[in-house]
Amino acid sequence: MALPLPMSPTPVTSRRRLPGAPPEVPPPERWVAYVDLDAFYVSCELTSRPELAGRPVIVGPPPTEGPTRGVVLSASYEARKFGVRSALPVAAAARLCPDATWIPPDFAKYERVSEEVRAVLRRFSTTVTPFSIDEAALVLDAADADAAGEIAREIQRTLAAELRLPASIGVATTRLVAKIATDRAKPGGVRVVRPEEVASFVAPLPVRAVPGVGPKTEELLKSHRITTVGELASRSPAELARSFGALGRELVALARGRPIESSDGPAAPRVRSTDHTFAADVDRWEDVEPAVRALAGSLGAALEREGLRYGVAGVSLRWSDFTRSQHGRALSAAQEGSGALEAAAVRLARELWTLERQGRRRPVRTVSVRVERLSERAGRQARLDEYPTRAPAAEDK
Repeated sequence: MALPLPMSPTPVTSRRRLPGAPPEVPPPERWVAYVDLDAFYVSCELTSRPELAGRPVIVGPPPTEGPTRGVVLSASYEARKFGVRSALPVAAAARLCPDATWIPPDFAKYERVSEEVRAVLRRFSTTVTPFSIDEAALVLDAADADAAGEIAREIQRTLAAELRLPASIGVATTRLVAKIATDRAKPGGVRVVRPEEVASFVAPLPVRAVPGVGPKTEELLKSHRITTVGELASRSPAELARSFGALGRELVALARGRPIESSDGPAAPRVRSTDHTFAADVDRWEDVEPAVRALAGSLGAALEREGLRYGVAGVSLRWSDFTRSQHGRALSAAQEGSGALEAAAVRLARELWTLERQGRRRPVRTVSVRVERLSERAGRQARLDEYPTRAPAAEDK
């Protein structure tokens, strides 16, 4: 007697839903929204001075208070039409836009408002990663691109209604593309890039549109006859990796519509820095060291509040002739807080200073402190100074 043939399993797609069972809903897709607050410092000031809306406004040391070596922190879009931009020397900005209203910076206010912005963003996502005082990325669970875009527009409306802050938002399935989309959404727009649109979206863009590509990398890419992201698509990842390391592979992947992400959530920023320009050039180490310590202290504290560690410390000194010397060093392990950063920064700055004293002995115009290899903190790192100096008792061992 022949045995019956085994029945083929019923495909999942053909299974009948049991009476009364809820309909099957596909799991939501993962999207990243990158939020950039437009002209943040100016926008913060306009909340208390709405009569200045629509006028050229500059946040920075007012030129009417006498000669200053400061720079513009932020400019309204009305002032930008005259060529004013962030980091422009105050004197140059005053010449370009003589009718601008100048407002001295209030950093305590900006930090407070930034925290309020993050609180709003946390209503829309459990994963919010700050990248600077005015930028953050958050993971969205949305069924499709249209739903993700609507969430972004709701974030935009909430920030405007509750905090009176304008924002530009880019949305994509990866943080890198979302960041680029945000730059294309400015000012005050929302730009959604669907997965199938990534390659055509990035192809015509200049390589500088990619976060992490600065002037030096741009020049190096030009030497390889690469000026747009699209021109990378035909290049071999291995070829670019020989000149650019991992960034070369990332650029090629992006050009081909397959951006690389290192984690399920938004990646931590790679580099963070802060600087100080002296009111007059200084030629004494006793003037340089306190500035380095203050910069390292504030930067380390900011990173600790954001739950970030750093693996590389660096310092740069800009001399009176506007040339710059920089020095960096990888730390033995990822660090957090201000202590390790302050010690490393002072040591690196001292080495630069000593080397300069052996040669031209130029005065210092600007000092900068930076950190690299940032990573999210899994748990608070214990410090040696938190432990008692006495030897532990037997039961404590």
